[in-house]
Amino acid sequence: MSSVLPFLVGVLIFVVGLAVSIALHELGHLTAAKAFGVKVTQYMIGFGKTVFSFRRGETEYGVKMLPFGGYIAMIGMFPPKHPGEAPRDASTGFYNSLVLTDGAVGAPATERAQQRRSVLGTMAEEARQASADTIPQGEEHRAFYLLHPFKRIIVMLAGPFMNLVIACVLIVIMLCGIGLPGPSTTLQTVSECLKPASSTSTTCGTSDPASPAAAAGLKPGDRIVSVGGTTITSWDQLSTTIQGSAGRTLPVVVERDGKDVRLQVTPKKTQDQVTDQKTGRTVTKDVGMIGITPTNVFQPQPLGTAISATGQQLGQVTGVFVNLPERMVGIWNAAFGAGERSASSPVGIIGVGRMAGEIADSSTYAFVSKIQLMLSLLASLNLALFVFNMIPLLPLDGGHIAGAVWEWIKRGWFKATRRSSSPKPVDMARLMPLTYAVIVVLGAMSLLLAYADIVKPVTLPG
Repeated sequence: MSSVLPFLVGVLIFVVGLAVSIALHELGHLTAAKAFGVKVTQYMIGFGKTVFSFRRGETEYGVKMLPFGGYIAMIGMFPPKHPGEAPRDASTGFYNSLVLTDGAVGAPATERAQQRRSVLGTMAEEARQASADTIPQGEEHRAFYLLHPFKRIIVMLAGPFMNLVIACVLIVIMLCGIGLPGPSTTLQTVSECLKPASSTSTTCGTSDPASPAAAAGLKPGDRIVSVGGTTITSWDQLSTTIQGSAGRTLPVVVERDGKDVRLQVTPKKTQDQVTDQKTGRTVTKDVGMIGITPTNVFQPQPLGTAISATGQQLGQVTGVFVNLPERMVGIWNAAFGAGERSASSPVGIIGVGRMAGEIADSSTYAFVSKIQLMLSLLASLNLALFVFNMIPLLPLDGGHIAGAVWEWIKRGWFKATRRSSSPKPVDMARLMPLTYAVIVVLGAMSLLLAYADIVKPVTLPG
């Protein structure tokens, strides 16, 4: 029970973090849509059965049972059918049209082509009709499709942008607020003796010389204040000073129990492999050594480091999506074969939740390290949500953005060629067949990832 509880706490933290990320994503859409006057009838976190909801103004706010997505319902997502467009051939609905098509295998090619067009037209018209049904009488002017393309881009971009902002904030907290572990000027250990670099022994023998640090009276917990009259501000500076002072006696000031203590230490000459600053080669040189190791502490990083880290992580996440088809083949082979799953393999919601539980349950990481890893996990999740939603395919936000960009280009062309009329709104409903195909593919990929995360999970190192 003592082991299961931390794991469940980690999973719960992840689920809450995911739900908050989704909520803020949809809040971005909601805020932008309302700012431009679009009527939003629903703001929902999750899918499935509604757990609870309340109405404020014209919008119903609620939470559904499965917190793995969300949506806002804007009226008039698709424009009406263009004047002069042929009416649909079937009046029995999309699924019935599919049955008619499957049953017409023996029909002539022309008839089969007509039926295929009928099915595609049915999908588009049903999407238009469903969109039209959301528009209350007298509020036609508040339909989403009537917005200028630039405003539609803002509305659809606002959601993914919120995920990008969340990731940036988490990375800044992780790197600038908490920092990265690094050596400090406080001593963790003071060796009793100096041993050759090739030695694997951890105990001092009678033939091993006493370490200069122990002989000088240095103790674990001492903070090095100055060496040779120079104030020490970092471990690298201290290490460089000692290595370059072999055989010379150096005055050392340490802080011990709140007081300055003055000592003297003489680094012992020894051979060590160092990197030559001019050539970049690793060479063996005579350097000074006194036998101390630093205490690692979290050191806050500058803001530029966080910005750079965000860019690098964003590039890595984008690379995962670019190579996703190839990676999915590897996941399939690992899930249904004897091969091992790659440590860099993409993971789904189940896999990420499992990682969160492992972080919370791990005895390898200190408490602060667990916080950092959890923040890193949530930051990566939000970057993934940003990149995923920017893919220019419906029903993703990027698909709507692509349609608005195309309409904006058409408007610019009409204006440049001085045409008297304006272009009709881009009919995104025509892409409904592709949208259904994308939904099927995404669903299949999600199921494969879920299965692989159960049978061949990616585990954290250590």
